Amino acid sequence: MAEVKVGIIGGSGLGAALCQDAQGRAVEVDTPFGKPSDAIVETNWEGVDIALLSRHGKGHMIPPSMVNFRANIYALKAIGCTHVIASGAVGSLREPIAPKHLVIPDQIIDKTTRRVGTFFDDLAAHVEFSSPFCPVLRKHLLGCGPAVETTVHDGGTYVCMEGPAFSTRAESEMHRLWGGDLIGMTAMPEAKLAREAELAYAMVALPSDYDCWRLATTDMDAHELLKEIIGNLMEATKNAVELIKTAISRFGEIADIPSPSHSALGLGIWSNKEMIPPATRTHLGVLVEKYL
Repeated sequence: MAEVKVGIIGGSGLGAALCQDAQGRAVEVDTPFGKPSDAIVETNWEGVDIALLSRHGKGHMIPPSMVNFRANIYALKAIGCTHVIASGAVGSLREPIAPKHLVIPDQIIDKTTRRVGTFFDDLAAHVEFSSPFCPVLRKHLLGCGPAVETTVHDGGTYVCMEGPAFSTRAESEMHRLWGGDLIGMTAMPEAKLAREAELAYAMVALPSDYDCWRLATTDMDAHELLKEIIGNLMEATKNAVELIKTAISRFGEIADIPSPSHSALGLGIWSNKEMIPPATRTHLGVLVEKYL
């Protein structure tokens, strides 16, 4: 089996759930882009090396717009990760995608505006991103779907909004007209940075509600509604943990299958390599060392 190391980025709820169960070594990683959201917990499940990172940090103190996505992805790359399975809470924009289900999305619409979306500020590098999630890793997660007691949807377009406020009703209806299936706040620029770092990246999305396009069918007050949403997220989190653990235990099935992501920069650096300053090469470090 090829040498692999799987980074797992936990979003709302799932980060704490995974890290709580993990027995491993907490590693503080410094990067040229600052510090990651939290220490990375390195451990081994079923013979597979993994690295756990809570996207929002301890106590869920980091809001989506303030997550240091560049540091998170660089840190996972620097400690040797080859694949990344991310999770994130979402609202459903489609009736068949019910709360407590899981979705393995295949497309993204990026509506973020405040986040740095690339590692490459000092040279011209253009990665192919028509399929933003690794097809090999997606297929593997879907193949593990029968292990969980809920519906696992194959594909869906994730609309990534800036937040932190949720959508207006008009925006929610617009996202549906665009072809969106899920609405969330964390898939971007995380997925794009993972591609630039040549990490095979896929996501398990956890629907907790129907967003605001769907009129309430009950007369619950706001406190009851929030309690229901949190309950849905906890149930989806339990299902997602089971799916991810199953995928890790069966990782040998795909360890030797090349991912297109692993060579994403092969034709991506357009700058004259002889003119790239040593300081830039040093700054980008593990991202470009095999090409420069």
